[in-house]
Amino acid sequence: MISFNYEMEFHLVDEAEWSNWLNDVILNENREKGELSYVFCTDEYLHKINIEYLNHDTYTDIITFDYSVGKKLHGDIYISVERVTENAGTYRCSVKEEMARVMVHGLLHLCGYKDKSTVEATIMRGKEDFYLSRFASLGS
Repeated sequence: MISFNYEMEFHLVDEAEWSNWLNDVILNENREKGELSYVFCTDEYLHKINIEYLNHDTYTDIITFDYSVGKKLHGDIYISVERVTENAGTYRCSVKEEMARVMVHGLLHLCGYKDKSTVEATIMRGKEDFYLSRFASLGS
């Protein structure tokens, strides 16, 4: 099950569309859907999580906690809506497209993709681009 939770005044438009898209990503990655929770929050909310659980005193757009077992994906994905909105301006794309990129980024982490090295980051970006183009209706 994919759940969407809001810790601020923000809501995804058409949660079913987003859920269907994420389900397609899971299937395409040969994984099974378990309990997945997306939490949309403020910079401050995510900053506190970053300090408390990861000991990082920085702002970020996403933090993913992976509880997956084998091919069955379980996890909590926290997304700063403020960071995503700012990054959309920086990258000159719509907020919806940047939100899709960040959401699939977290899901790809649950699928086992990393982004610490240059090679890993290149692979991750390629996967993100693939899913964004495959489900282009989200970028409108």
